[in-house]
Amino acid sequence: MASVGGILVWVVNVCAILLLNLFSTASGDALKINFGYTGPIGPNNWGRLNPTFSACSTGKSQSPINIDSANLVINKNLKPLIMQYNHSEVATLVDNGFNVGIKYGENAGTLVVDGKTYNLKQMHWHSPSEHRLDGTQYAAELHLVHFAEDNSIAVLATLFHIGHPDPLMTKLQNKLNELARDVASQKETQIQLGTIDTHEIRKHTHKYYSYTGSLTTPPCSENVSWHILGKVRSISREQVEALRAPLDSRCKRNARPVQPLNGRQIQMYEVQVNVN
Repeated sequence: MASVGGILVWVVNVCAILLLNLFSTASGDALKINFGYTGPIGPNNWGRLNPTFSACSTGKSQSPINIDSANLVINKNLKPLIMQYNHSEVATLVDNGFNVGIKYGENAGTLVVDGKTYNLKQMHWHSPSEHRLDGTQYAAELHLVHFAEDNSIAVLATLFHIGHPDPLMTKLQNKLNELARDVASQKETQIQLGTIDTHEIRKHTHKYYSYTGSLTTPPCSENVSWHILGKVRSISREQVEALRAPLDSRCKRNARPVQPLNGRQIQMYEVQVNVN
């Protein structure tokens, strides 16, 4: 009879495989979108669309959430996030249908959380933002998805308000336009980026919010370690439109509604500045 520990490892591995499959599209193949953000395939119905999506309806630790500053727990034992991102020689811009993202090869970088190392595998955008700060929904949100050796998942999130163009998006603009044209003409759903400097996505922060949640897209698997940076960055309206342009019409506004906390704590890390 399988041990409980063995079963848990199996479940984690299956969830990790499902997530990686969501961000793997065959070059030239038509995208098959099994969920969306409006109508019968919208978020309220995700749990009924496929047996593997059941956590979207039944899960008690779902994401995204509203971060209420009045109910934060200041945890002095939290440590700074250590982001070590490098030059990635294998990077692919991908239209997943429900979002635009970048898949990375090996050694793209790591995120160290409380001494545990997670490897950067992919990143993707949502617009408008999925997480909210005191009820405010922002223009966009970037998720950097990392996997540890045990296939546990840590996501680093950055929120964006409308303002100056985002430097990374500026460098990707031509490729995003090319991707939108290819998708419109039913050619390619992914474009090779070649070498990309992932060091540019490293963001120093004096504050972050941390909680345990889930994937924000089906299968909505739980036990995801979330870390939302406290500083809101800027992005231009044109860049937001570029992120939406290649997407399926049911996924142009690809933000899942906020989910109940169900007793979970949101912890905050903040550098304390001594004033003499």
